[in-house]
Amino acid sequence: MATSTEASRWVRCFHPAPLSRGQLLCFPHAGGSASFYFPLSAQLFSVAEVFAVQYPGRQDRREEAAPRDIGVMADRIYAAVRGRLGARPTTFFGHSMGAVLAFEVARRFEADGGELSRVFASGRRAPSRVREENVHLRTDDGIVAELKSMSGTDAALLGDEEILRMILPALRSDYEAIETYRCEPGATLRAPISAFTGDSDPKTSLEEAEEWREHTTGAFDLKVFPGGHFYLGPQAPAVTAALREHLASVA
Repeated sequence: MATSTEASRWVRCFHPAPLSRGQLLCFPHAGGSASFYFPLSAQLFSVAEVFAVQYPGRQDRREEAAPRDIGVMADRIYAAVRGRLGARPTTFFGHSMGAVLAFEVARRFEADGGELSRVFASGRRAPSRVREENVHLRTDDGIVAELKSMSGTDAALLGDEEILRMILPALRSDYEAIETYRCEPGATLRAPISAFTGDSDPKTSLEEAEEWREHTTGAFDLKVFPGGHFYLGPQAPAVTAALREHLASVA
């Protein structure tokens, strides 16, 4: 089991709610950080304690190398968080690359006999659906262009050369990890899965989102929101409401 110090490197809790019956663990997108989920935590801490994973290579962990393999990342995250997972009803939420990591960490937890309340997979095609992508092989300018096209990074940050130099290594590692990921054939969870997607997401078609159904032996539902890959911004109230309804039901 990870030490409390190791766990604190990997997990952030912005609004502690230790008396809450349930907990929500959030996984950021490629290039993202735990702070992406600060607004969600602020909205949900009354119904569950919200935690967010902090990957290496960014913010306070910028001096650490980011793993270039989803399996390695999932192993390390699970080692850090498994001590807290069985304490109370737990739900996972992951967006984009975070959806795949949520799935893979959930697989590890279930292999150890654990049970999750639900996994929310947002903005990502099903693990079994593969597209040949090579953003991680592009120049720095090419990676920045990809970020701009997804509208997932503050435009001011993209124009700040110093900040870009700090985050680009982690971005490249994240893109390599998710673009080279291949799901184990037939991999499923016992936990129910809810797939969330934007109706104009260029990275995930409705058919590809629907395929998450094949990765659970439990219940499945698909919710489609207006918007693109980062529909989470403009659709924050609706996403928060959906999560609040679920968290209240398990608490």
